[in-house]
Amino acid sequence: MKRFQMITEADARVLDYGSTVALVAGGHVTPLALDTLKARRVALVREGADVDAEVLAPPAEIRTVAIGGDHTSVALKRAIRDHLRRRGLAVHDLGTDTSDPVDYPDTAAAVAVQVGRGEADAGIAIDGAGLGSTIAANKIAGVRAAMCSSVTLARYAREHNGANVLALGSTLVTEADALSIVDTFVGTPMREPRYIRRLAKIRALERRSPL
Repeated sequence: MKRFQMITEADARVLDYGSTVALVAGGHVTPLALDTLKARRVALVREGADVDAEVLAPPAEIRTVAIGGDHTSVALKRAIRDHLRRRGLAVHDLGTDTSDPVDYPDTAAAVAVQVGRGEADAGIAIDGAGLGSTIAANKIAGVRAAMCSSVTLARYAREHNGANVLALGSTLVTEADALSIVDTFVGTPMREPRYIRRLAKIRALERRSPL
């Protein structure tokens, strides 16, 4: 982890998306650098303090969504994409759009990478059961993917766990249920500090060396 006495905008612009940096005790971050760190989803650890909650918590207001799915999800993906666009959200449709077989790790990773880089505020990854996409998306640093088959799970995933990628099983939910789940997911913020603090521990697990 890089350590800084001072972080300027020039420093912040060259840091990797989704990375974590440390600011020594008494160190300083310029206002423009703070904006850049937030945009690049860089977590700031102030020595002697908690991880910067604003970076770890998912955006409270979702404006841009990345969506992708495998060959089992073409119709459901299209319905969700159009529904979100009617609501005024920007949607990055990452495919697939045909019934030709594709592998869920590829479509889920495409979604997760955009979320991890901050190019989308949230992501939706779809396959037959949603489980494979969840596993694949969670391999991308900074991504917390949750497979939700109900509105209640979608609310918990966001409010309690700070999920930023929703995984859906196209064979497990109806279109109407999926739209309700999506609306709940994108409309539920994570606000309570006790929940946000726990995200720092998740980030630490991402950086732990294999046993």
